[in-house]
Amino acid sequence: MRKEEKASISIMKVICVSIILILISGIAVMAVNTGLNDITITLQNGYEMKVLTAKTKVMDILEENNIVLEENQKTIPAMGEEVISGQNIKITDKSYNEVQIAKISKEGVETSLEELLQNYTPITEKIIKEQVVIPYETVTKNSIKASEDTTNKVLQQGKNGIKEVTYKAKYQNKVEIEKIVISEKVIQEPVNKIVQVQKTQTSRASEPRTSKETTQTKDKPTKTTVINGETYKITAYCSCSKCCGNASSGRTASGTKAVAGRTVAAPAKFAFGTKINIGGHIYTVEDRGGAISGNKIDVYVNSHAQALQWGVKYLPVTIAK
Repeated sequence: MRKEEKASISIMKVICVSIILILISGIAVMAVNTGLNDITITLQNGYEMKVLTAKTKVMDILEENNIVLEENQKTIPAMGEEVISGQNIKITDKSYNEVQIAKISKEGVETSLEELLQNYTPITEKIIKEQVVIPYETVTKNSIKASEDTTNKVLQQGKNGIKEVTYKAKYQNKVEIEKIVISEKVIQEPVNKIVQVQKTQTSRASEPRTSKETTQTKDKPTKTTVINGETYKITAYCSCSKCCGNASSGRTASGTKAVAGRTVAAPAKFAFGTKINIGGHIYTVEDRGGAISGNKIDVYVNSHAQALQWGVKYLPVTIAK
């Protein structure tokens, strides 16, 4: 009897397994026949859900399965895209940029996703070298003793120089957004144009001076007339060793403390304390320099980088009242 009971139990197990297989096959056939899609949904924590659905759009499949995304979550493929049977829908975190864009859009800014993403495109940097022309200066030379008319006689023709400027440029969306001067290297120095002019003499100029006049001239320095509106070569300097030969405390030749936006180094024809207008900004002459002569003025700035960025400018200079 025991053997018969065991045989009966085995037969029952076989029958049950067969019924289960038949049911599974029937469901699969039913799914195929009714057009259901076998979709896997992977949640953010890694849990996978197998679902059968007649829906094809990601957002509809999630809604059908009562899955609601948080503000910082997204799906791959996107919510509006179609999926096919066997495909996986993955729920993951949005990037920081996407969260910011979503916040902006939620606040009612009317713009496209593409336009918003352009604000977050990476910035690239490039080192650029350019050759820049250094304009020559025109220097006048007075001739009092010339026997012939030498007014406006060109003694030396001017020639422009060339310098190589190295820039660091930044680009975003292939548009240049910043350009900073890193270094400058003079390849060819400019040659000044020299023009000889004859100083007009009055009849009194040829008369001998009295001892009184001679004494007054000796005791009182001659005042040089500065013509307002002349174009000057304007450069910049700071208190570093590159600009001043050795690092200084920022003390000027007049004894004042150099201040950016106020202090300039000018030729001796400008007395200390003279207010001058350079390109619409008022500066004070407080410093001198070995290379500061003729029509050249140095503007004080806070750093060597700012001095390089200033470069060379040619601006009209007038005495401020």
